[in-house]
Amino acid sequence: MTNRVRADLVAVLALLAFVVTGILDTPEALIGFSNSVVIMIAGLFIVGAGIFRTGLAQMAGNILLRSSGDSEKKLFILLLTIVAVVGAFMSNTGTVALMLPIVVSVAISIKSSPTKFLIPLSYMASFSGLLTLIASPPNLIVSQQLVDNGFEKLGFFEITPIGIVGVVVGIIYLFAVRNILLPKENRNNDSKNEHLLSPKQLATDYQLGGNLFRVKVPVDSKMIGKRLAQLKIPATYQLCILKIERKSTEGINLLPMTYQEMAGPKSIIQAKDILQIQGSPKSFDKFVEDFSLIVQDNNSDADELISKQLGIAEVLLTPHSSLINETIRGIRFREKYNLNILAINRRGEYVLKDMSKEHLRFGDALLVQGSWVEIELLARETRDVVVVGQPKEHASVAAANGKAPIAGGIMLLMVLLMIFEVFPAVISVLISAVLMIMTGCLRNIDDAYSKINWESIVLIAAMLPMATALEKTGGMVLLSEGIIHALGDFGSIGVLAGIYFITMVFGQFISNTATAVLFAPIAMNAAISLDASPYTFLIAVAVASSMAFATPVASPTNALVMTAGGYKFFDFVKIGVPLQIIMFIVMMIVIPIVFPL
Repeated sequence: MTNRVRADLVAVLALLAFVVTGILDTPEALIGFSNSVVIMIAGLFIVGAGIFRTGLAQMAGNILLRSSGDSEKKLFILLLTIVAVVGAFMSNTGTVALMLPIVVSVAISIKSSPTKFLIPLSYMASFSGLLTLIASPPNLIVSQQLVDNGFEKLGFFEITPIGIVGVVVGIIYLFAVRNILLPKENRNNDSKNEHLLSPKQLATDYQLGGNLFRVKVPVDSKMIGKRLAQLKIPATYQLCILKIERKSTEGINLLPMTYQEMAGPKSIIQAKDILQIQGSPKSFDKFVEDFSLIVQDNNSDADELISKQLGIAEVLLTPHSSLINETIRGIRFREKYNLNILAINRRGEYVLKDMSKEHLRFGDALLVQGSWVEIELLARETRDVVVVGQPKEHASVAAANGKAPIAGGIMLLMVLLMIFEVFPAVISVLISAVLMIMTGCLRNIDDAYSKINWESIVLIAAMLPMATALEKTGGMVLLSEGIIHALGDFGSIGVLAGIYFITMVFGQFISNTATAVLFAPIAMNAAISLDASPYTFLIAVAVASSMAFATPVASPTNALVMTAGGYKFFDFVKIGVPLQIIMFIVMMIVIPIVFPL
């Protein structure tokens, strides 16, 4: 609760304490790391990353958000509905991270403050966790608790009715208080510039469009068979060959395959190659005439600089860089880093012509082009240059470009496999995760691993043995009997309310996952002692764990929007506490109806 030590470290320390004190033996302590729920949650992180990378969710979100027009009311309701639908199949953190830049830009475009939308965005992402079994870790944890005690696991949509009620009540409440409790002023004036420029935005900002051209090498051109170094194009024409597109001639080509390579001094020109060239129109015309080339377009689109293999990035010179006061020709940048310099940004003025003779100065920003691998290697260089942004992220997005339909098909396959129980849920998720990698929705296996929230995985795996420790020591019986003794006079509904309330309070200070792991076995034990339905009590734990509204530390999504929206701690208390009370009353009515005691 103090947040002074990371939650996963606390969980590991607790696990070690159980072993050191002899409460658990080593196999019992480590059994959480082989638990199917832990593996499934890791797989869901990968599936969610594939949906994010390909732009599938952003594509759907943008279309629906544009349909709201200039109506703030319509936008507000539509936004929360979109978040609920997207969040039913993605983690709440992933949903908020995905929607945050879209919401900010749309709010600004209708001249409204983003602060009126970001807390509702976070809250609705939490509600969406109740719409499907896979939408939130607490759902999976209580389902596994049922299985471990000999009951049937929860179905994929079994919790959905409760989730729908939560979403509807949440939208009504947030719509009603949006102009009363939510801050009206924009507290973060830098929200427009919060997100780093993408490669496509860089190409636009550096005004590359009018200086890029594409030509095709005909079979009778005198360039064929020569290396670029022999042709001396930069010295003769002040032009730079950026990349070469070539039809693949390897293997059996059932479909025409085109691959791209960055042009270099050793590149050999072949017939029918497509060359992308940078330079002035006058120099380009003379070059085309001298080598009898076929112009493909009047102007090449700057977007063509970005592909699965090649990209662009902005590079800054460090204060003590050895490149300062050197010319581009003198530093042999291409030979050293295997990258082209496309332009120089010198305090807002862009140098696009005759760059080879320019002396570099401190403060210059260079726009470089080449393979993503080389750009990532340059990002590790810290002595002379610093690469702005995250080239690895941009490379992954470029690799997944155009694969949104594939990601949508994989997500649909996963949902169908889980609904019809073709395989155990964990296997269905792993199949989908592997397909996301194999189809290129994620760049590679390293990209997939980087998207797994390992803190959550370790936290869950290390917390699961706590249930065993509580059971072996009698702690579970002590806690459940304490609640029954205090509230038993009110019957099963009184104990249910007590468990829900305590779970909800704990959920304001520790993660929903840790809360569910802690209270699921207690709820199970209380239900068995009262001869009541375990489903009712465990669903109450899953729901209460997700009701994290009253503090900014209650969930990662709250922390995320707090920074982006410039909120204060009390903003969450002011808006969240009334919502907690309303949901407590509503859920004490709805849960026993959907899951009778």
